[in-house]
Amino acid sequence: MKFPSLILAGLLAVATAPAVAIEAYNIDPTHTQVEFTYSHFGFSNITGRFDTVESEFIYDVADPTQSSVKVTIPVASISTGVAKLDEHLLGSDFFDAAQFPTATFTSTGVTVAGEGKLAVAGELTIHGVTKPVVMDVTINKVGNHPMTQKPAVGFDASFDIKRSEFGVGGYAPAVSDDVRIEITVEAQKAG
Repeated sequence: MKFPSLILAGLLAVATAPAVAIEAYNIDPTHTQVEFTYSHFGFSNITGRFDTVESEFIYDVADPTQSSVKVTIPVASISTGVAKLDEHLLGSDFFDAAQFPTATFTSTGVTVAGEGKLAVAGELTIHGVTKPVVMDVTINKVGNHPMTQKPAVGFDASFDIKRSEFGVGGYAPAVSDDVRIEITVEAQKAG
């Protein structure tokens, strides 16, 4: 599933804005969301989310290729709005959260993909399986936050995965193997 690590990769997009050297940023967990969408028997497209996202990231405005991000998501923070479904997803048919409590994304490279766009490559780990992914990132805004006056950045990121490749392919193909992950992030300069 698409994860917040990808979102943080989007933060690297701020490197296209004028600033000084490498800066550390902290995500605002109340304004950051990691959502996933899949097809249920072709009848509906169900969306869920992870309510907890932890990250470390830095970006270099002068040279975005020197930026990096690491995201960790406790899978127990899953929320579909249906308690029994959440419980099923955390069980052995899918995430097996008791054995694999986190999903992670660690960036391996950032490429400028046009004005206000980045491609953030990295390693996504779900259910103990690590695969390369590339997030498409849109920089929403770079500037001072109106409430704190600290430098801030916001972005959206998205990517697709096949859940079976990560060992969480229960009930595929009836329940789609393809999962869309979308992330929106707001972050402020650390310190």
